[in-house]
Amino acid sequence: MIELLPNINVDWLGRRKLFFAISMIMLIVSMLSILRAGSLRYGVDFKGGTLVYVRFQEPAQIDRIRELLGGSGIENATIQELRGGAGQGNEFLIQLEQDAVSEDNLSAGREKITEALNKGFAGKFQILNSESVGPKAGADLRRQAVLATAYALGGILIYMAVRFELIYGAAAVFAVFHDVLVTLGLFSITNRPIDLTVVAALLTLVGYQVNDTIVVFDRVRENLRLKRREPLEKSLNDGINQTMGRTIITAGLTTLAVLALFLFGGDALENFAFALLCGQVIGTYSSIAIAAPVVLIYTNLRGTKVAPVVSTAKVPKQAKAK
Repeated sequence: MIELLPNINVDWLGRRKLFFAISMIMLIVSMLSILRAGSLRYGVDFKGGTLVYVRFQEPAQIDRIRELLGGSGIENATIQELRGGAGQGNEFLIQLEQDAVSEDNLSAGREKITEALNKGFAGKFQILNSESVGPKAGADLRRQAVLATAYALGGILIYMAVRFELIYGAAAVFAVFHDVLVTLGLFSITNRPIDLTVVAALLTLVGYQVNDTIVVFDRVRENLRLKRREPLEKSLNDGINQTMGRTIITAGLTTLAVLALFLFGGDALENFAFALLCGQVIGTYSSIAIAAPVVLIYTNLRGTKVAPVVSTAKVPKQAKAK
């Protein structure tokens, strides 16, 4: 079997200050973007509203659609072209904010859009699909998404604490939190909506990143058992280097698959694939540059050292000098 990068010997832990500086910059930029008023954009799933997918028999112009909606009193609609180009496609996504939807009549948004389009495209369009979420249901879904992420992080902490030690679980959770926050920051910067599919991508990212971290930590634990005289920093470096081939293969293939999904998966999967693509790159980085250095820094602060192997074999007495 051919081993990828069999003799790699990089001092990853020696560059931990650089890695932490890069991560700190990414976290600060992400937090500033997220905390900025109106920067984190929620989709219909979390905010409430109506999505209507419309197909026209002939290419239509966005300005004409907006004019018809405005004439019917719909001023806050967001229109996105799904097929075609240059504003003259056949399929469009029309989104209404939550003020057009009530818990008692979730179909009101679709009825308003259909009535407006009939004034200019009577018999020349088809409603492919529509989704409506009331404000209360959107708030409940948002709360459940936060709880699902929190439960996932808690489960990771418990699992890692049982399998390794508590500090390993804390390091893995910190790395995952770093990945999720930076990914959300990228969504905020690019003004992409966050909906249930994005939450599913983030939870997938959590599981993938933890799996990569576990592989590294498992090799570190094996190194500590075999070479107890070595300092923890060298064992961590060796663990990362020894699993680097596996990391490159799995991360590279996964990134290519997600990139293809992002480029050719269509509008419905674009945000899902974007979250996976960003999370994949950031997660691979954090499993090397964040999780392992956190374990080393904690160990150094505690002043603990790896216990050396003490030989119990009897040392033969030297012959007395005559």
